[in-house]
Amino acid sequence: MTTGGLGRARGAAGNQSFIRDQMKSFILERGLKAGDPLPNEQELMAQLGVGRHPLREAMKALQAVGIIEIRHGYGTYVGQVTLDALEDGLAFRMSQSMAGDLRDVQNVLEVRQAIEVGLADEVVAHFATAGFDTLEPIVARMETKAAAGEYFPDEDWAFHQALYEPLGNALVIDLLSVFWRTFAQVDARLPGARYTPTDAAGWHRDLLNTLQSGNPTTYATAMKTHFQGIHTRLGD
Repeated sequence: MTTGGLGRARGAAGNQSFIRDQMKSFILERGLKAGDPLPNEQELMAQLGVGRHPLREAMKALQAVGIIEIRHGYGTYVGQVTLDALEDGLAFRMSQSMAGDLRDVQNVLEVRQAIEVGLADEVVAHFATAGFDTLEPIVARMETKAAAGEYFPDEDWAFHQALYEPLGNALVIDLLSVFWRTFAQVDARLPGARYTPTDAAGWHRDLLNTLQSGNPTTYATAMKTHFQGIHTRLGD
């Protein structure tokens, strides 16, 4: 593929992988961003040297992972790539894992833990200067619900989201939200006794307290403890 153009397929009309790679290269080489228009179907067929059917199938595959967006009646545009495909795949694997050795469920938990523990230095450094006004009310709501014997999934996610949004890494939030949602789908079916709302509120209070201490090592240890209730249910 030549820089700035699509080039010819040279006999690869039925090669779905080739067409997808050409389209991705075209977007990257042109520096196109989400929402930018792409050539119409006739132009793509001519420049790639492919037929309508293989082109449409390749474009559907690219749309499925968010690389392009097909707006019927308007045209084709560069897509806003999301983690939907990753989420669907993880959710399916975790559901399969529930009927087996729970290995994929454990893997998802370990990856999430590695991200959150690994960000201890950055989180402590940020809140040392920003203060804790965003976190204290969330923990207080957790404790109120725990005192009434209620779990608090909305506050739980809000707490973790508030920890990482200020760091400015949107991918961290996207990945953690994928792990969160996929785990929520199997949580009720996990083996072992579920931790109590009081336990969960206590873990988050400890996280806030250690965060206020300004010691990344102590905070990282509290974050590991926060995950222990789920690890216990999985027999870790």
